[in-house]
Amino acid sequence: MTPRALPSGLATALVFAASGAVLVLEIVALRLVGPYVGVTLQVSSSVIGISLAAIAYGTWLGGRLADRFDPRALLAPALLLAAIGTAVTLPLVRYGGEILRGGAAPAVLLLAALAVFLPAFLLSTVTPMVVKLQLSDLERTGSVVGRLSSVGTLGAITATLATGFIFVAALPTNWIILSLAALLALAGLALAWWLRRDLPGQPRTRAVLVSVGLVGAGLGAVGPTPCDVETAYHCARVDRDPAVPGGRTLILNSARHSYVDLADPKHLEFAYVQWIAAVADVLAPRDALHLGGGGFTLPGYLRQTQPGIQQQVVELDGGLVDLDKRELGLVTGPDLRVRVGDARVGLAAQPTSAFDLVVGDAFGYLVVPWHLSTREMISDISRVLRPGGIYTQNVIDYPPDRFLKAELATVAAVFPHVALIAPPDALAGERGSNFVIVASRSPLPLDAIRAGLVGLPEPVTLQDGPGFAGDARVLTDNYAPVDQLLTF
Repeated sequence: MTPRALPSGLATALVFAASGAVLVLEIVALRLVGPYVGVTLQVSSSVIGISLAAIAYGTWLGGRLADRFDPRALLAPALLLAAIGTAVTLPLVRYGGEILRGGAAPAVLLLAALAVFLPAFLLSTVTPMVVKLQLSDLERTGSVVGRLSSVGTLGAITATLATGFIFVAALPTNWIILSLAALLALAGLALAWWLRRDLPGQPRTRAVLVSVGLVGAGLGAVGPTPCDVETAYHCARVDRDPAVPGGRTLILNSARHSYVDLADPKHLEFAYVQWIAAVADVLAPRDALHLGGGGFTLPGYLRQTQPGIQQQVVELDGGLVDLDKRELGLVTGPDLRVRVGDARVGLAAQPTSAFDLVVGDAFGYLVVPWHLSTREMISDISRVLRPGGIYTQNVIDYPPDRFLKAELATVAAVFPHVALIAPPDALAGERGSNFVIVASRSPLPLDAIRAGLVGLPEPVTLQDGPGFAGDARVLTDNYAPVDQLLTF
């Protein structure tokens, strides 16, 4: 006998909410796993793929169960189990992430599965059960399935936009997850009461499941977090240097991003920043544009060493700028202006021939965002440089340095004079490293730059850039597989 149909409004609400909850989990999962394995194309692909697998298997199982049992007896337990699954994702990721740190593919896939699979799988069983309960009239099968499919898609779209534009900006990740778990639990209990259905299972089993959910929520709330602050783009933390009273290290998504000495802005800890500073010392720029702010180490150095310099910084993350002001001594003003926004959009807004120095140091985890690596982007950098101006770009790569070579070829396609700064063993392909590309439309002052590099603590080589690039393919807006070129 076909089960009595659910009221249309209730059916619509269940499908809308269940589908939306899956998308909330998927988006938040990217923020959960980012501090441990980075935010790369592979990480995003893993989370999306795991989520789709959970939806596929959950929908299949929900349909099978709906054919064998009365779906009215299954809907409330599905929501309650999804609430428990949502609550336990936090401790699973927080504690598991400490073990699975790194960008290896198995670790990324496993952490993505811990973050999203179980609750998304359970929530995905709801829609086929609701469909079965709505099919009281087989003459309307097409319209019922089409309506509920459309409603589920609208729920997913609504949740995607609300999470991306509202929830992430307003709430820490922990609270988004715990609030969702609480809402699912309340919905499950309310549905069980409305349907006048006793929850299945023995009292001891139900008590164990409730305990698992409560313990999971508690561990998620008090468990280890790698963030001092969650901005719209980063899990950010500032660590004190025990050896230097004013030393501070900015950690973004588990990567050491910047070092600032509050007592001495001229102190440069990271080698690649020393290399860029050596170029700037030779150039003595009047106006500098920084694409990516991070800890604002180099702007602080130039402010001290180049009196009168005017600097513009384009930083995507406004929350990071606020953290820099609170923790890293950043003081903005007429001589150091900050534009919050995408580096490429900010670059396009700059006037032609306005800068002597452009510094490219924008990263998503350890990867230069693809749209900042292309020939079109480099051409716009050339546009804003004055004659004799210099572009320096920080790149991270690992043997066989495929991305570095492609980026060198791309920069050389725009600038006739290109050089490369790097440690000798990194150039020999013995290890990964930071590399700094130096480019100009005019001949570079190589001897003066080389002299500035000689006195640095670590040996470094300045060499021809296009020669190192070989026959690497130029990156364009139509072809820039940055993540695939990198080898971690």
